Amino acid sequence: MLELRLDGPGVGHPVLGKIDAQVRAGDRICLLGPSGVGKTTLLNAIAGLDPQLSSQIQRRAGLRVGYLFQEHRLLPWRTVRQNLAMVGASAADSERLLAEVGLAGAGDCLPEQLSLGMARRAALARSLAIKPDLLLLDEPFASLDAERAGELRQLITRLLDQHPDMAMICVTHDPRDADELANRLWYLSGTPATLRCDERLAGATSASQISARLRSA
Repeated sequence: MLELRLDGPGVGHPVLGKIDAQVRAGDRICLLGPSGVGKTTLLNAIAGLDPQLSSQIQRRAGLRVGYLFQEHRLLPWRTVRQNLAMVGASAADSERLLAEVGLAGAGDCLPEQLSLGMARRAALARSLAIKPDLLLLDEPFASLDAERAGELRQLITRLLDQHPDMAMICVTHDPRDADELANRLWYLSGTPATLRCDERLAGATSASQISARLRSA
């Protein structure tokens, strides 16, 4: 569904180097790496938000991409239901999506009336409203306490299980997130940053073990 043939140095990109990778239906990728290395930059390129790099990414025709940013980016003067309607969700779809993310009954709330965890769930519902083929998640568990983060991980896992052909790329700083969410691990490092690891997760090999090995190398 997606093919990356990035040549950051060739276009004078300040952060990313050469990156070759493919994303297929059903891939659940967690993207790890040191803080500030360019994980969000890569996600933005995949989303089509980096004009220097986005032209170097081949997308399947009609590919729909949902993006959950680090900040929820809900319009503060609109209710949750109105935020969903702005990306094309019908009234029935909005109620279904809010129920799926555990926010049934919260459709008439303004974003400021929601906790951080609830606002992130509402933003996730908005990302899902376009029925994405590829779901991008940028640090979805940041600033959440352990209980709320665990609930959101379980929710995302459940949603992916319900839509097995939907691919996911999740930026996170914690390899334990990958152990729970991912079937594939990307590890970004270096200056400029490249993918030092693109590995399937299976059997006894965990993301925590791979990440620890790469950090110590």
